[in-house]
Amino acid sequence: MTEHLILNDGLSLPEIGFGTYPLRGDEGYRAVRSALDAGYRLIDSAVNYGNEEEVGRAIRDWLKDTGTDRDEIVVQTKIPGRAHEFEAAKRAGRESLATMGLDRIDVVLIHWPNPSVGKYKEAWRGLVELREQGVARSIGVSNFTAEHLAAIIDDSGVTPAINQVELHPYFIQEELRAEHERLGIVTESWSPLGKASAPYEQPPVVEAATRHNVTPAQVILRWHIELGAVPLPKSGRPERQAENLDVFGFELTPDEVEAISALTRADGRLFGGDPNTHEEM
Repeated sequence: MTEHLILNDGLSLPEIGFGTYPLRGDEGYRAVRSALDAGYRLIDSAVNYGNEEEVGRAIRDWLKDTGTDRDEIVVQTKIPGRAHEFEAAKRAGRESLATMGLDRIDVVLIHWPNPSVGKYKEAWRGLVELREQGVARSIGVSNFTAEHLAAIIDDSGVTPAINQVELHPYFIQEELRAEHERLGIVTESWSPLGKASAPYEQPPVVEAATRHNVTPAQVILRWHIELGAVPLPKSGRPERQAENLDVFGFELTPDEVEAISALTRADGRLFGGDPNTHEEM
C-alpha cells in the first residue's frame, strides 16, 4: 500500500508517483492504465510531454472501468515556458484541463523558471488564480532554485506546495532539499533512478539490495522516500512498474542512506539542466 505525505495546502500526496515522459500515443495510454492497475495513484504529465490527452483518457477510462473514486487519483501536469505571462499561464492551465478531460487537475506546476525571460513570477500569480478558481487543487513549481522560490514567495505571498527537481544518488540536492524543508515544500524527484547513469552497481546500492533482498532500483527508490522526497519513476513495462512501486515493505538504515547519498557528484546532473541556464519553452 502506497503511503502519503500531506502538502502545505492539505492535499494528500502519494509518496511515489508514475512519470510519463516520454510515453505517448497508444504506448502512453497502456502504460498509464497498467500503472494504475499496479497501484500508482499519482500520475505526472506536462504540456511539453505531448501526452496529456492520452494520460487523461487512460485515467478516465480506468476510473470508469474500475469504479474507483476520482479523489483517489492525484493528476499532475506542468505549464510550459511559452505560457509564463499571467493570462497565458491561466489559459495553459485551463487548456490542460480540457485536454485531459477531467473535472480538475490536482497539481499544476511551472515546468522551468526560464530566468532570462523573467516572467516566472507572473506565471506563479497565474497559478495562484487557477487554484482560487478550482482549476487546480494544488500548485507548485519544477526546477526552481532557492532564489527562484524566494522571488515568487516574496512577490505573491504564496509558497509552492511542491518543487519537482532532478534528484538521484549522483545529484542529491542537499542544500535545496533543506530549503524545501524550511519552507514546507515537498520535493518531487524526476529521473529518480538516474536513467542510463543509474548507480545499480555501486557498492552501497548493491550491498543494501543484498541485505534487504530487493533490487538495486528498489533500494534507490526507497532512498528517495527515506529522504522525504517523492520519486516519479517511469516504465512502460507492467512488471517493472510493479517492482518500482514495491518499496514499502523494507526500510534503509541511516548508514545505508548516508552511504548512498555519498555517491553524489558536483557534476552529477544528467544533461546539464541547471535552472539558471537551461530553459524550455
